Parts: sequence; C-alpha cells; structure tokens
Amino acid sequence: MNLFNRIHGETVSLYRMVIGLLFLCHGLASLFGVLGGAFGAGHTVAAGTWPGWWAALIQLVTGGLVLVGFLTRPAALLASGSMAFAYFTVHQERGLWPIQNGGELAALFCWSFLLIVVVGPGRWSVDRLLGRARSEPARELAEA
Repeated sequence: MNLFNRIHGETVSLYRMVIGLLFLCHGLASLFGVLGGAFGAGHTVAAGTWPGWWAALIQLVTGGLVLVGFLTRPAALLASGSMAFAYFTVHQERGLWPIQNGGELAALFCWSFLLIVVVGPGRWSVDRLLGRARSEPARELAEA
C-alpha cells in the first residue's frame, strides 16, 4: 500500500474540516458581523430576509456540521445546493464565467461540498465514531 492510500482517510478529513470551517466563517460573518464581516466590520444581514439571512444560516449550520463530520453527507448536499442556487441566482446574471461575475467562491464551495457528499467524511469524524459513515468509495473500488 503506497503512502497516498495510507493517508487517504485523514486527508479527506482535513479537507472536509477546512471547507466546513471556511463556510462556517461566512455564516458567522454574515449573521453576527464578526471576522471582518461579510459586509464590512460589524454589518450583518437583517434577520429573516430572503435569501441572505437564510443563506447565512445554512452556512453556519452546515459549515459546523461538515467541520465536525456529523450528518456530513446531508449537510454537504444542502451546502452544495445552496451555493449552486447562489451562483445561478446572484452571480450568473452578471456574466458567463465565474471570474467575470464574482462567483468563483460559490462555484468552489458548490463543487467542494459535492465532493464531500461523494467521498464521505473521512477517517476523523463524528459520523465515523457513531458508525454512520459508510466505507469510502475509493476503498470499495480498490477492494472490488
């Protein structure tokens, strides 16, 4: 077994944790105006407004769940879908390409969370501790 196969589960876990933390930070910034705030220091999204406040709430909750690896796949699927929604409803109308329309981050989060849905939470996760995580697809293919 080569090095990459040996560290696969840990690497997936670290990737998941970083993506979850970054998404969580966006939610915190938008809802509470911390970490520099999404709209400048101290500015927040008005409570209950559509879609901004709800998007920030999704970022906060799903980011936290993905960070710790609890209900990872459903949380990542919701996060991915919310970023696809953001891309097509907010960014796409500004231009065809993400670099033109400011949608790079939405596209990256969307595809990053979709990857987490497919590969699972990795070795270090609450899901794995609780026995909810299924075996990793790469291992299933290797054993087949």
